[in-house]
Amino acid sequence: NARLALIIAEYQCDELYMGQREALALFLPLEKTNWITCGNALRLDWLSICPPTGKTSVKLHGDDLFNTPLDQSEIDFENEGGETYICGNPPFKGTRYQSSSQKADLDNLSKQDGITLLKSMDYVSGWFAKAAQYLKSIPATAALVSTNSIAQGNQVAKFWPSILSSPIYTCFAYQSFKWANLASYNAGVTVVIIGLSSDQSKSGVRSIFTETDEAWELKSVDNISPYLTPGKSIFVIGSRSSISKLPPMETGGIARDNNYYTLTENQMADLKKNNGGKLIKKAVGGAEFIRGLQRHILFAENYISSNQQIDLVVKTIAENVKQYRASSSRAGTRKAANTPLVFSEARHVNEPKAFVPQVFSESRNYITPGLLESDSVILGPSMQITNDVIFSISLLSSQLHLVWIATVCGKLKTDYRYSNTLGWNTFPVPKLTTKNKADLTAAAENILLAREAHFPATIADLYKPKSDKHPGMPENLRIAHEENDRILEEIYIGRRFKNDTERLEKLFEMYTEMTGKVKTNG
Repeated sequence: NARLALIIAEYQCDELYMGQREALALFLPLEKTNWITCGNALRLDWLSICPPTGKTSVKLHGDDLFNTPLDQSEIDFENEGGETYICGNPPFKGTRYQSSSQKADLDNLSKQDGITLLKSMDYVSGWFAKAAQYLKSIPATAALVSTNSIAQGNQVAKFWPSILSSPIYTCFAYQSFKWANLASYNAGVTVVIIGLSSDQSKSGVRSIFTETDEAWELKSVDNISPYLTPGKSIFVIGSRSSISKLPPMETGGIARDNNYYTLTENQMADLKKNNGGKLIKKAVGGAEFIRGLQRHILFAENYISSNQQIDLVVKTIAENVKQYRASSSRAGTRKAANTPLVFSEARHVNEPKAFVPQVFSESRNYITPGLLESDSVILGPSMQITNDVIFSISLLSSQLHLVWIATVCGKLKTDYRYSNTLGWNTFPVPKLTTKNKADLTAAAENILLAREAHFPATIADLYKPKSDKHPGMPENLRIAHEENDRILEEIYIGRRFKNDTERLEKLFEMYTEMTGKVKTNG
């Protein structure tokens, strides 16, 4: 089958570039003197299959007795000159979808040659580990398609230092794009293509490809970071507190109630009719904030029986939540069944707060935090800030912060996925004067007022990209954001940044200075 697949592939290429008549006259040289090896790519020794130039015979080797065939003959072939390329499209398997044998493959690799493979990593990471082992032995190039998770989030700082160690460097990269092929079924996955090399004779200019609306855009750079951006190989590590002493950001409350806290219209009416309105709070998650949806929940943490009708509503909800939590597979959730009227992870603070969406569209030019009243309950995984709220909204709404989040945080497909430990707590901000903070606070207020002027338009409406069917961001809102960007960027360098590349260079420079945690390769 492998031999036939190669013949077909060669014929298709020849037909496309040479014509049908010429293609029919050519065949791949796949006689018996050539060879195809079938086996587990993460268990076999790649050097025994593709030996260094000049070696004239090979025998297949695995990483243990069970993966090395006992009955095999040495294969002689000519292998002089040229280069070695390893190209592939390994299986994409997230940790939840890996079989026990696949998990064992990654665990085995993580014990070899100082390579760090996390349990949370995609199965494709094993191919990068094997490629790194190979590249450290001989000058070669490996090009691999991968889910884009490999270049995002916490795992970058843990995985890539063990891969990008001398003499290996990233020679080219295709930034995130949606995977498509000629198959009848295309998995909904966002991928990157990463080229690794240990060939120092070609370590000069490196290439980054970015997909645009019209075509792929090529940028030549001196070095490609593990985040697939131009610049030094700096690894950002999540922090429990802000390196810039910014106000704390935490995840909203986690109810684990199976939505039983969410009140029906009849329950709301019964509570209000019987003076139970104080038990009703507005709950805000991502959908409610972005699309302007209304959701009200029972918030009865300190409830004391006062009315038969109120008791009936409260006790019904409490019993449902108790049964749901008691049947959970999580020990912590089962324990929380003893307090069914309290959030499993309660974080409500009765103060004005900044709402921070945990996932937001890549099509928006800005992150869209919001200001919520004291009584609102923010639902996790969305996040909240309760100190220096308006000032924080200025930073969150800036182009600088969006560029930082887009680079160091993970994505859900191609949408941004915000992380307080990795995005907010690592965000480098210069020391601010009282006037700086006052100016930024005023700029954030103008953004909020510009939104309010278009009520009842939602965040989804206001920040929708311009198209034939939509006018895009309102002019007053766009001007408010640009003024906020101008004020903040002048604090950083005394002028506006020329582009996102310059923004990132400054942010990574500041991050290095503020943390001292930097590793450079190339």
